[in-house]
Amino acid sequence: QMRLVESGGGSVQAGGALRLSCTGSGYTFSDSCMGWFRQAPGKEREEVARISTPLGHSFYADSVKGRFTISQDKAKNTVYLQMNTLTPEDTGMYYCAGEVQACPAARFTFRPNAWGQGTQVTVSE
Repeated sequence: QMRLVESGGGSVQAGGALRLSCTGSGYTFSDSCMGWFRQAPGKEREEVARISTPLGHSFYADSVKGRFTISQDKAKNTVYLQMNTLTPEDTGMYYCAGEVQACPAARFTFRPNAWGQGTQVTVSE
């Protein structure tokens, strides 16, 4: 059973940075598609980034391109989300998610079947 545990959220001022981590267990990490999603109060959940663990290819939402970087450490079964130049619009609950299959092409919606518990990110003015 795929289990995902996030860490690294917190509060930061606008312009600051945070790094989120997601460690997976119970599946073959290197054969999966892993992603980060976020949900702000009163808004729908949105995908932030995804990465193909076997290939290292990544995809980003337009709202975070150039500011966020998704990466992986296969030895640690961990995916990271480095978030720079944060703005209050980045505030929300961030979730790690994944599934043991190839990532969909960028133009398709990623619908993972396993989710972490979420970690809160709060960016103040």
